[in-house]
Amino acid sequence: MKALLLAGIGALVATAPATAQTMDHAMMPGMTMPAKRPTVSRPSAAKKAPVRPPARKAPVRPAARPVVDPHAGHAMPGMTMDGADTTDPHAGHDMSAMPGMEVTPGQTMRHDRAPMPGMAARPVGTDLKPGNAPAPAPSTTLAASRFYGEDIMRESNRDLRREHGGMTYYQLLFNLAEYQARSGRDGYRWDGAAWIGGDIDRLTLKSEGEGLFGQSLAAAEVQALYSRALDPYWNLQAGVRHDITPNPSRTYATIGIEGLAPYWFDVEGAIFLSDKGNVLARAEAWYDQRVTQFLVLQPRVEANFSAQDVRCDGIGSGLTNLELGLRLRYEKSREFAPYMGVSWERQFGDTAGWTKARGDGTGGFSFVAGVRIWF
Repeated sequence: MKALLLAGIGALVATAPATAQTMDHAMMPGMTMPAKRPTVSRPSAAKKAPVRPPARKAPVRPAARPVVDPHAGHAMPGMTMDGADTTDPHAGHDMSAMPGMEVTPGQTMRHDRAPMPGMAARPVGTDLKPGNAPAPAPSTTLAASRFYGEDIMRESNRDLRREHGGMTYYQLLFNLAEYQARSGRDGYRWDGAAWIGGDIDRLTLKSEGEGLFGQSLAAAEVQALYSRALDPYWNLQAGVRHDITPNPSRTYATIGIEGLAPYWFDVEGAIFLSDKGNVLARAEAWYDQRVTQFLVLQPRVEANFSAQDVRCDGIGSGLTNLELGLRLRYEKSREFAPYMGVSWERQFGDTAGWTKARGDGTGGFSFVAGVRIWF
């Protein structure tokens, strides 16, 4: 009886580990348990033999991983991998359909625009080595002529140039148009110019003169000149000058220059050769000094010269006369600017002597008031 009890206890101890590990893993997702082994009954023994642990197996080294092509499976537009050489990472790539890339025989790929990472770009533009090839001939026709015809585009281009700097301009300016009060003898004076043309070539007309109220015109002249621009600030002028008075009248060949000197001085100079061989010269300069937003102060100087005595006209050689003036004008509108000021004039040399002989004055101060106007 005691032997049977010990045999039952031994069988219970032998089967306890297997019973404790029984779990239903079939409910875990992704796991499938193999079928259970049938339980093999062991003969009962009076005493359980010691269980030896299983021998440790040698570690199994993992097999070498196969080399994988970094570009394998890449599906890029315009690329095929059929028949590719596995030794070349770019073999079989058809790059001709990609923007900026071309494939030529004997060349794996050609990058014309943006290189792929790790690939050198073909030099273009300023990266190219300098050469000595001649420059391409410039086109003699407009690109639009291929669509509209050369005749239509030639006329359109001419209109475009005329409307954007090639137009015809004109101006009429009286720098002086004034009343003069001279010690009881009131007089008048004008000095103006008109021109028409473009930025380079112009036709210029000039006129100036003076006289006393109640008497005949003392002096008057007209000039017709061709004006050619030398640069943005200076013009070369050539033409003719005709003296209307005093009698006898004279005609002169004229050459001169006018422009804007540094520091914004307006300057004019001319040489006159008469039909009798007499040579005269004149120089003028003035400067517009803005005092306030509307007030402009203009100092002015004019000098006349003669290379020889011209008795019939009462002109002596050298400096014949000099004028200095100071005028203050109100220029709220540049087209119409009234002014007032003073002027001093004096004759010199033989010119002054012959003027005194005629009983006329040789100069002095005068009060002036007038208007500067242009159209």
